[in-house]
Amino acid sequence: MKEQRHVDEPGTPAAAQVDQVHLVAREVFDVVGTKWALPVIEAIGADTRRFGELRRTIAGISHRLLTATLRQLERNGVVDRTLHPTVPPRTEYRLTAAGLELHQTINGFCRWSRRHLDEVLASRRRFEQT
Repeated sequence: MKEQRHVDEPGTPAAAQVDQVHLVAREVFDVVGTKWALPVIEAIGADTRRFGELRRTIAGISHRLLTATLRQLERNGVVDRTLHPTVPPRTEYRLTAAGLELHQTINGFCRWSRRHLDEVLASRRRFEQT
């Protein structure tokens, strides 16, 4: 028997909001699934990081792509940006509460990948032989 959820339960959208929830989720997944979003989220982790630190930590990312990735993550509530009015200006980035939860979810996916690596590779070999 299917468990009934109450409409007022946190995270449970009203019927009229379901389409919007799906649309927003797909948009966030599109951002998080880009080449650079996961390395940026991982590099920030539970700390506060400056732009230069992130650029040095993430091998191969350009200034432009790091800026664009941070802006998209900020727009979607994953990253919080703090601009300190100093000369020169200092900008710091940290994961929001939602970003920290996403970071844990990503870590869970990585654990799953490590646990099932042999199965995935064996399945790929079988698939390629057919």
